[in-house]
Amino acid sequence: ACVTLERLQQHVAPLGWLFPLDLGARGSCHLGGNAATNAGGNQVLRFGMMRQSVLGLEVALAGGTLLTMLDRVVKNNAGFDLKHLFIGSEGTLGVITRLSLKLTPLANASRTVLCALPSYKAATVLLREARRSLAGLSSFELMWDDYFDAALRATGRNSPLDARCPVYALMETLGADEEAASAGLERMLQTCIADTVVQDAVLAQSPNQAKALWEIRDAISELLPTMKPYLAFDVSVPLAEMGCFVDAMQAALSDQYPSHKHLFFGHLGDGNLHLVSGPYMDEKEMLKVEEQVYGAIGMVGGSISAEHGIGVVKKPFLHYSRAANQVALMRSLKQVLDPQAILNAGRIFEPPAR
Repeated sequence: ACVTLERLQQHVAPLGWLFPLDLGARGSCHLGGNAATNAGGNQVLRFGMMRQSVLGLEVALAGGTLLTMLDRVVKNNAGFDLKHLFIGSEGTLGVITRLSLKLTPLANASRTVLCALPSYKAATVLLREARRSLAGLSSFELMWDDYFDAALRATGRNSPLDARCPVYALMETLGADEEAASAGLERMLQTCIADTVVQDAVLAQSPNQAKALWEIRDAISELLPTMKPYLAFDVSVPLAEMGCFVDAMQAALSDQYPSHKHLFFGHLGDGNLHLVSGPYMDEKEMLKVEEQVYGAIGMVGGSISAEHGIGVVKKPFLHYSRAANQVALMRSLKQVLDPQAILNAGRIFEPPAR
């Protein structure tokens, strides 16, 4: 569990295998933590969350019992599949010590393309066409123009596109055949450009060019220091609601805090939206914005946490995503597995009064 994600990736790649979870903290995050938070990352669209890559695990319970469930098979319906209790539980039910993980064959071909789009609706059409025609589609990242422009400034880059548009999509495909992957992607792009779904596009011609395109999307690490103290939201929004949600939230926050930055980006393929807003100098202001954003998430039937859990900070807002009877059941499970409340105490919800 203490192996870093990047170390695993580097170990299996020379053997022809891929561990498909990937995220910016790959060099420091641990596999046990990835499972405890059910991490998502850039390739959820094709490979799913961390949960989909865990065959089995070993976990230390609060009383000291070591529960070993290191399955190496996909199908095991011998009673309850207990590993799912601990994946995504943020270490509150047990401490993950070992994992049995599922690998996938390493792709021989990867193509990356950045598209400028006239609207959010065009992005949903492009996503539908990409899913329909590109069997190897692995990533579909969306950046609204404010984020795209800020990322270029933060990294000192010029835009690789001629057109300036409200929304930008970064797509990646993984496959076995470079020629077939390129041909399929180019056909789809030609069709979408002809239908005015895509205004402009740049197709990476080398791994270095692909890396440069991804660095625009991953520029959040360069942006955050310029926005401190900031609020960072990791939420899920139904795809049908996301465009209107972003427009409404951008308008509301810009009206209330016109001197602040409000940047939107995310993984459109799985409905995961990120919002970074700041700088805020007043804690009351920050709490007000959190209440505003999470309340709006509840109204559209989304989730206040897409891939980073609840922890301590989001506890006051859990009711926007989980009904009271769901929280009650979570508390009951916590009581059974950790009656003394010693594991990651105070995360997700407050322990019952003694």
